[in-house]
Amino acid sequence: MPHPTVDSPPRRPALRTPLRTALVLGLCSALLLALVAADWHPLISTDGDISRTTHRWAVADPDVTQACRILTDWVWDPLTMRLLGAAVAVWLVWRRGAWWTAGWLVVTAAVGTLLQQSLKAAVGRARPVWPDPVDSAHYAAYPSGHALTATVVLGLLLWLLHRHGVTPVVWRTALAVALVSVAGVGLTRIWLGVHWPSDVLGGWLLGAMLVALAIAAHLRWRP
Repeated sequence: MPHPTVDSPPRRPALRTPLRTALVLGLCSALLLALVAADWHPLISTDGDISRTTHRWAVADPDVTQACRILTDWVWDPLTMRLLGAAVAVWLVWRRGAWWTAGWLVVTAAVGTLLQQSLKAAVGRARPVWPDPVDSAHYAAYPSGHALTATVVLGLLLWLLHRHGVTPVVWRTALAVALVSVAGVGLTRIWLGVHWPSDVLGGWLLGAMLVALAIAAHLRWRP
């Protein structure tokens, strides 16, 4: 039996896993979106309880709040994440001549931006309002663009690292940095009182869904 070549289609199990993952994440995202759009009382009540608690903490601890503002505005900001993705895309073209993968990375990040802005406009959810705000943000609340963008960019970069093979130390370090960043950016948005917790959860779910779909596309067309 001949061995498969580099240009052969991926084995079905390899493609089936990201597609199934995307389906599950898509269903969870759709359910959460429906609950947010319907102002489902248990969800709205939980959002309010958590946000009021974290806002009290943010007002009472200005040093932690300032650290959160630096992290969310500079380190984990969507622009920073997009620039990181663009830099990796340039490196892929320059060092490996991987035009297709570089374009795939940039297009997926752009689709994430389009998706979040479209949902913000469609849902039109108001952000939390405080008499003593510690930060401010623009556009509607749902979903969190910070959470979605960090999930998409760092998720794709992790997959590329895993696909091309790196040493265990590099992989564990990259995985830890990505997990801390994705979790951290969501928590800073809640701490600063500019997002409800479900906004952040929605950003994580949608971002992870896009990563799974992008991986499936890459496996299908660039095995």
